[in-house]
Amino acid sequence: MRFVVSPMWEVGPSMRLLRSGREHPVHRAWTAQVRPRLTATGLDRGLLAGLVPPSGYVPDFLNPAPAGPSPTLEEELAAIRATPTDRVRGELDRLRAEQGRPGPALRGLYDDVPRHLERLVEEIRAYWEVALAPYWVRIRAVLDADVFHRARQVAEHGAGHLFNELHASVSWDDSALRLADRRGPLSRRAAGTGLLLIPSVFTGPVPFTRVAPPDPPGLAYPARGIGALWEPRPASPGGALAAVLGRSRSLLLAELHAPAATSELARRTGLSAAGVSQCLTALRDAGLVSAHRAGRFVLYARTSVAEALLDPRAPGVCGRGGVAGVGGGGPGKGHGRPSGGAVPRNRPRAPTRSERHW
Repeated sequence: MRFVVSPMWEVGPSMRLLRSGREHPVHRAWTAQVRPRLTATGLDRGLLAGLVPPSGYVPDFLNPAPAGPSPTLEEELAAIRATPTDRVRGELDRLRAEQGRPGPALRGLYDDVPRHLERLVEEIRAYWEVALAPYWVRIRAVLDADVFHRARQVAEHGAGHLFNELHASVSWDDSALRLADRRGPLSRRAAGTGLLLIPSVFTGPVPFTRVAPPDPPGLAYPARGIGALWEPRPASPGGALAAVLGRSRSLLLAELHAPAATSELARRTGLSAAGVSQCLTALRDAGLVSAHRAGRFVLYARTSVAEALLDPRAPGVCGRGGVAGVGGGGPGKGHGRPSGGAVPRNRPRAPTRSERHW
């Protein structure tokens, strides 16, 4: 069992959402922006759109089994391009049996698989640029945070706990993984060895399965935290915290609302990768950040001490209501006014143990 973050598992489900015409309560702002672009480029009438109907079966070759934990889009496109002709035609036959007579684009793919797979790859690239690339930093942050959370669940409570918490339709009874909405049973021999767990922000409302031996079976499930995917970015921390930690370090703490790698933090903040790395090392040495390896990347996360510093409601180390000198209304509010727990300037006192640490 291993976790995978897959670009193609966002391509297919997001295209399905756009084609369905539904207004998803979470993705409404995204669909409002992307649907006009899809129409303008003609991608809503292309080969990819034909392969991803509003409901029902989607050919498995669109979601190749990743070799690593976080394949790039180009790596997955290379796998799609290399799909054997017989397999493509077999999956198109199944699609036709469910959806009826195919349009000209799908008939062209069936007749000349290699040439039209190249066209499909180009369409996917174009779709990625107009629909997903502008939002990928946000999407990837949600996916990485989900993997971070689930991996910790496995480490602390075991795989059974993970599956029972994954989705209401998924359960584990010590001998079998059960999917409430699957039409029929599937034996381990028929499914193949291993299991890929694939978080997706556009998959839902129930998990999807991919069974295409000899590839390991895949289970794509709705990632946790998608409700906050399109929310405005949090404001920078107040001036008091920046004065203690420095502007760059306090900015990085604010950006670590979800676990992130150095390169992603550099893109978000505009700091250099070397500068981000140096700041993260200092924050980790101070006990404010912890480091966790996830595949090829090291993800950084805030510790409970950092959460207390950034949460104005918590009884933090510098007084009730937040850091002294910052009002209890949250970052960016009440700067320069003592909070409820702040000490008036004319009443000096001995520093606490935590303040001596800083």
